[in-house]
Amino acid sequence: MNQRSVLITGAGSGIGLATTELLLLAGWHVLATDRDQAALDRLAERLDNKSDRLILRHMDVTDPDAVAKVALECQALTAPLLALVNSAGIGSSVRFADTTPDMLRRIYEINVIGAFALSQALAPVLRDNGGGSIVHIASVSGLKGNMGRSAYGASKGALVTLTKIMAVELADDLIRVNAIAPGPVETPMVADTHTAVTRQEWHRTVPMRRYGTPDEIASAIAFLVDGRQSSYVTGQILAVDGGFTAAGIMA
Repeated sequence: MNQRSVLITGAGSGIGLATTELLLLAGWHVLATDRDQAALDRLAERLDNKSDRLILRHMDVTDPDAVAKVALECQALTAPLLALVNSAGIGSSVRFADTTPDMLRRIYEINVIGAFALSQALAPVLRDNGGGSIVHIASVSGLKGNMGRSAYGASKGALVTLTKIMAVELADDLIRVNAIAPGPVETPMVADTHTAVTRQEWHRTVPMRRYGTPDEIASAIAFLVDGRQSSYVTGQILAVDGGFTAAGIMA
């Protein structure tokens, strides 16, 4: 367990970046992937002192050839692959009437099919290494009918269901599958899509009256990937949302 690797997608920013940093501190070997080469370059500079346990790979989760190449590399890692964190994703805030089929397809391609394809490619590697953990990054928008999230929320809802099915089907291979459902989190994607009005509404409906941080999401991911801490946890959707999904009428 002291020699273990994790593959993290979307590792160049936001939740993926925070998870990369935290798991490196916890002693993991990290294969960090992102489709943004500039983000990977910044990550390399930021984490240079941990480079002996960090491998950076440019990968688009929608590219089958790139996924297959990374999966092949994972078979030969010195520290066996024991976890996958599917953090790569895109979002949108567009009302249902204005959402086009192309918008929906694009979001599904990355958020759902990308996570599905990489998980399918790496599940045999995890199985052959004695089992492991897969964590999807879903969203409270996959659990609640949040306004403007018809495409994004539908993709995250699909991940929620996929998580449960994978957990059932991969249990015999000793692979646990769970998902994190973040509430509003201060990430670059949120900075691009949340207006002042959007922020006001989140502050009004989140009992803790604030956005979360990527580090707070990363700590929950670290729990789920670590077989010493969460060995009997599978098929679960852990909302890390400041109480949003629990709230009803609020003052």
